[in-house]
Amino acid sequence: MEWASQLCENRGLGSKMTDSKYFTTTKKGEIFELKAELNSDKKEKKKEAVKKVIASMTVGKDVSALFPDVVNCMQTDNLELKKLVYLYLMNYAKSQPDMAIMAVNTFVKDCEDPNPLIRALAVRTMGCIRVDKITEYLCEPLRKCLKDEDPYVRKTAAVCVAKLHDINAQLVEDQGFLDTLKDLISDSNPMVVANAVAALSEIAESHPNSNLLDLNPQTINKLLTALNECTEWGQIFILDCLANYMPRDDRESQSICERVTPRLSHANSAVVLSAVKVLMKFMEMLPKDLDYYGTLLKKLAPPLVTLLSAEPELQYVALRNINLIVQKRPEILKHEMKVFFVKYNDPIYVKLEKLDIMIRLASQANIAQVLAELKEYATEVDVDFVRKAVRAIGRCAIKVEQSAERCVSTLLDLIQTKVNYVVQEAIVVIKDIFRKYPNKYESVIATLCENLDSLDEPEARAAMIWIVGEYAERIDNADELLESFLEGFHDESTQVQLQLLTAIVKLFLKKPTETQELVQQVLSLATQDSDNPDLRDRGYIYWRLLSTDPVAAKEVVLAEKPLISEETDLIEPTLLEELICHIGTLASVYHKPPSAFVEGSRGVQHKRIPARAGSGESAESSDVGQSGPSEAPPAVIPSQGDLLGDLLNLDLAPPTATVPSVQPSMQMGAMDLLGGGLDSLMGDDSDTPGGRTEVQSPQPSSDYRERELGGDIGGSPSMGAGLGAAPAAMPASLGAAPAVGGGLGDLFDLGGGVGMPTGSYVAPKTVWLLAMKGKGLEISGTFARRGGIIQMDLTLTNKAMSVMTDFAIQFNRNSFGLAPAGPLQVLTPLSPNQTIDVSLPLSTSGPVMKMEPLNNLQVAVKNNIDVFYFSCQYPLSLLFVEDGKMDRQVFLATWKDIPNENEAHFQIKDIHLNSDVASNKLQGSNIFTIAKRTVEGQDMLYQSVKLTNGIWVLAEMRIQTGNPNYTLSIRCRAPEVCQFVYLCYELVLKN
Repeated sequence: MEWASQLCENRGLGSKMTDSKYFTTTKKGEIFELKAELNSDKKEKKKEAVKKVIASMTVGKDVSALFPDVVNCMQTDNLELKKLVYLYLMNYAKSQPDMAIMAVNTFVKDCEDPNPLIRALAVRTMGCIRVDKITEYLCEPLRKCLKDEDPYVRKTAAVCVAKLHDINAQLVEDQGFLDTLKDLISDSNPMVVANAVAALSEIAESHPNSNLLDLNPQTINKLLTALNECTEWGQIFILDCLANYMPRDDRESQSICERVTPRLSHANSAVVLSAVKVLMKFMEMLPKDLDYYGTLLKKLAPPLVTLLSAEPELQYVALRNINLIVQKRPEILKHEMKVFFVKYNDPIYVKLEKLDIMIRLASQANIAQVLAELKEYATEVDVDFVRKAVRAIGRCAIKVEQSAERCVSTLLDLIQTKVNYVVQEAIVVIKDIFRKYPNKYESVIATLCENLDSLDEPEARAAMIWIVGEYAERIDNADELLESFLEGFHDESTQVQLQLLTAIVKLFLKKPTETQELVQQVLSLATQDSDNPDLRDRGYIYWRLLSTDPVAAKEVVLAEKPLISEETDLIEPTLLEELICHIGTLASVYHKPPSAFVEGSRGVQHKRIPARAGSGESAESSDVGQSGPSEAPPAVIPSQGDLLGDLLNLDLAPPTATVPSVQPSMQMGAMDLLGGGLDSLMGDDSDTPGGRTEVQSPQPSSDYRERELGGDIGGSPSMGAGLGAAPAAMPASLGAAPAVGGGLGDLFDLGGGVGMPTGSYVAPKTVWLLAMKGKGLEISGTFARRGGIIQMDLTLTNKAMSVMTDFAIQFNRNSFGLAPAGPLQVLTPLSPNQTIDVSLPLSTSGPVMKMEPLNNLQVAVKNNIDVFYFSCQYPLSLLFVEDGKMDRQVFLATWKDIPNENEAHFQIKDIHLNSDVASNKLQGSNIFTIAKRTVEGQDMLYQSVKLTNGIWVLAEMRIQTGNPNYTLSIRCRAPEVCQFVYLCYELVLKN
């Protein structure tokens, strides 16, 4: 509380160390005695009584009964007594609003006191009293203080405006305080400027579209002038404000960098990091061949290195920020490797972070030095650190190809130490090295096999099994090794069981005559004796493949694997850009955007780094886009992570649906062990009866999608011999390729929906949870957007014999943070054969994680019988917001700003609507037409869409008179969204 933090300051005024006497235990009737003392005629006695009251308040006693008596003490010339009374007022005004009005006259009077300290004290206290009844009385005093002759009063009043705005925003705007605050940016006193910037920044954060901080070159010049003279915290406010500015060109960018650079030598680490943030952002606009660019890179290294000589906690924050900087610009610290070498007395969290940065800076020039260090670390006593060090050696091998041999040699030396956890980590990283450099280091397999018995961790066992399965033809006793794992199959973790199943199938495909019994055994264990759905499904797929077409099985299971990437743990580029804009804040420590950990989406602004000079963006267009929607970057969708920590704790497959494929621009999760996934095994990708046009992808489809699996490839006929047909218990979907529809088209019943005359199209309900899977509970549903609110319309049917009660619903993390905005309102028990309709409002403030497909939603519904899981897909139009109409100039600037490679082209077939009707239909779903052009009989509509997480989508739709096929071009900074926006266009126009 603010009053508590001021207590020490106030008690320091003339008080002695004997103030502890006020905190001694109290006796009965003390309130009555204090009341008498507060009304005493003697000033000293009155002051003593107020001190006792504040002491009681500080230790948590309720002294609100004394409110009128304490307020009477405000009429005094004694500054110390006045401060104490103001402290009391701040604390109790909210619980006694009617009594607090008594103090208003004194505030007004104090705001005109000749002493500037009293004027400032009055205005500061006014801002801290959060009582609506009082705020209107405070406007006049605040207006005077904002124009006070004393800068101390003005700087205090500036902060008070931000506090008042938080209580009553409308009042502040009506009274014109925001304009006065903007005028203070031109104040002659640097601290007033800093506080005005801080107040405006705070107000702007809660109102992102208000454009309060209208930054222009003149304003920026004033801020840079004030920067040299204000306090360290004032400098931070100004630097953070500068970081939000978009320079017009590289010359202005260089000028700002030159004036900010001296802040790098500041003693306060927060000032240093704020300066680094500004420089990192504006460097993007400087041409790399500029001499100043190289000078700036050299100037950035020393302050970052200096931060590492602070205490461990500060070191950790510095290292987390350096980790981001190194990913964006490794050249800044490429000669500073030694600074990141671990010291023996570093805490573990500092050691691990240094290790991470060492790997990022590793190059051919310093790899020998790095490897020597890592080998040393691998003999330390700290187990976590040793594991990370061993893993780091493997990462170096993958990153620097010339060092791979030395790394493998180092790992073999470590394996010879026979230290259990070292051996296990070494095997895990050697597996990755095999993936990166096939047919190069397989000679070490014999050494790895010697340590088979010592492996007890799932990851190490799974890695070893993968190696044995992958190189079975080189290992004479591969069948014996895998059989030894099979003995305790049901005691193994899922990771090991899945790997063992795949490895034995690989072995069978390579040595069919010797391992037939082994493969029968593992398929039986996986399909009949296991209750893990993932394991069972994979077992059924292998069984079906091997029993019907062994040649195709060989093509699938032994397909050539893609090489693993050099850096698998780099932060995704758009997220990295956003985090660079948040250097020096919590976001840079968590390595997450603020929207991921700040409750509610209001007030969270997405930031982006400006475009580099010469990237094709004109000075005019960048100026236009400065305050418009083009500045908002796409909300970053994090990569799909491990779901084990989630509440749902299940890997739910999405409904059988395909999406038109645009050239992929984003790594989608982990590699599928089966190569092409279930769709490619079933071969149902090309001829689905959904009536939907597939988009021509710039990349060729995989071999599995080009042909039926039973092609004319030669193979040993004996491979399938002896394998019986797939067991009768196998799911129908594996028995034969089911007649599934064409993805989202069928999911939302594109063929049979009834078009709505106005508003957005709502798809008919489809069954999401079958009664046989829901123990009698059947759930059908659809999604709708009504009046700006997203709703999930559910129909619950009880097909069981017992009553169902206690319904609740929860969503897994998903791409756009969809989450229930309230509980599932099933107010009465659901009797047998009863059906009820429920509408569940949804918010978009839930946790975010990229799903595959992007619009997949995994749902858990609980009732008194059990918890049931299902997944469904929502149309992306659900997330199209009502304020998605972009200004024409901003549209033009944004279209130019988005790279050409982010543009996707689609055909929408069989649409018999003219351009005006199509435009109106689309507007009902918040797809807004910005402009229309007609050229040679062809109408061109330019349209914009805004998603709930700030992603803007721009589109051009071409409609030729008499031609039922529309051409749609979509541009977006998050290109993976394009194909789903296309589906929404098709969905709306065809219904």
